[in-house]
Amino acid sequence: MAARRDTRNRRKHRAYLLVNFHVSLSKGNHVSGQFRKSLALGVNQRFFYGWVMVVVAMAGYFASGPGQSHIFSVFILPLSNDLGLDQTEISLAYALATLAAAFGLPYVGRMIDRYGMRRIVFIATSLFGLAAIAFGQVQGLIMLCLLFGALRFLGQGTLMLSSANLVAQWFNAKRGFAASLMALGFSASVALHPPLAQWLIDQVGWRDAWLWLGIMTWVLYLPLVFFLVQNKPEDIGLLPDGDDIATRSNISNAADIGLTSTDALRTPAFWITAISLASFSMLVTALFFYQVSIFRTQGLSEQIAARIFPISAVTMVCCMPIFGRMLDRFPTKPLFASGVLLMTASMIALTLVHDLSTAIIYAVIFGMNNAAVHALLGYVWPRFFGRKHLGSIQGTATTIMVVGASIGPLPFGAAYDMTGSYRIALLTLALLPVVCAIAVLFMRPPDLSRTA
Repeated sequence: MAARRDTRNRRKHRAYLLVNFHVSLSKGNHVSGQFRKSLALGVNQRFFYGWVMVVVAMAGYFASGPGQSHIFSVFILPLSNDLGLDQTEISLAYALATLAAAFGLPYVGRMIDRYGMRRIVFIATSLFGLAAIAFGQVQGLIMLCLLFGALRFLGQGTLMLSSANLVAQWFNAKRGFAASLMALGFSASVALHPPLAQWLIDQVGWRDAWLWLGIMTWVLYLPLVFFLVQNKPEDIGLLPDGDDIATRSNISNAADIGLTSTDALRTPAFWITAISLASFSMLVTALFFYQVSIFRTQGLSEQIAARIFPISAVTMVCCMPIFGRMLDRFPTKPLFASGVLLMTASMIALTLVHDLSTAIIYAVIFGMNNAAVHALLGYVWPRFFGRKHLGSIQGTATTIMVVGASIGPLPFGAAYDMTGSYRIALLTLALLPVVCAIAVLFMRPPDLSRTA
């Protein structure tokens, strides 16, 4: 009997501790939520708090760097030498992992709609740091493929998707300019993460380099997400763009307009927009992947090819705010079509590269092209489909884009294997953005007034 009483008492004690833990956790969440709200409203008295969200989104784009193509390029040779894998095996693992990671993004979008950006991204960033640390322990091809997938899904997928969603929720009339500022985080990652990774490799080796990349991601982004993020302006009694509030009903209406993901998928506008942006993703990935090789086949040295990247990055930084302002001031469809056509211009310019001056011209056009890409990514989805179910719509669209990125290099590699040149692939695929631009101009966006 005494043993049974002791067992019951222990169970009651564990239940008591568990209940008190949940109560304490709820109180802690409430207190931290009140602190975040007070902080946001205090800042909003000086300037619109949405600009703080732009900084957070910019940091999210930058923090996604360890999951982006430009940082993996630094690790290809150390991976090949250490694991005994040839570059074809590494590239195939990367492509398959990218493709597999894409299909989890619609689920992430639905979770953002349901639970909000802050909770989902805090978890995703924590796991992203762990995945980066684990990448330094990779031992074989299967583990390499799995960790490639984790980094692509959590970094290139989840962090960029959630950042774009955050800016779209906080801005309407100024959304283009805000999205262009957000994308500066990606430019900073392109400029800083590869040399940082190379420096870490030189100092501590490629495996420990991933340990420090994971820790730095946590230190940079987790505090910003936890202390600063408010999912929507309506959550703290504000409106997008910092507009004045007349009644509480105005606030709720501002966030309740938008198609469901199912309804969006039934519209031609969704597929035209998604395929146009996927063509961007496909071709930009291919040009980044093969740029050095293309330059070499056209008579330029690898040193010149490497110096072209900063020119494109600087051009991108300079042009993104301009393109964002234009999106806010002028009709969307002509600017969308013009941005798509910059992809065609980049590919034609690349076929004409034969010396330093033509390489610089190409770099400037390609930088303008990337500026248009990243400004449009955060702008067109809320513009055409509303904010209510934005996460799930963007998640599905991002899946299509990542699929495009995964297959982008394949036709270029096939063309080179068959002809010894990339020219046929460049000129043939340059027609794809032209078709997309024409479709965009004739596209009929959904009538969002019916969803109010």
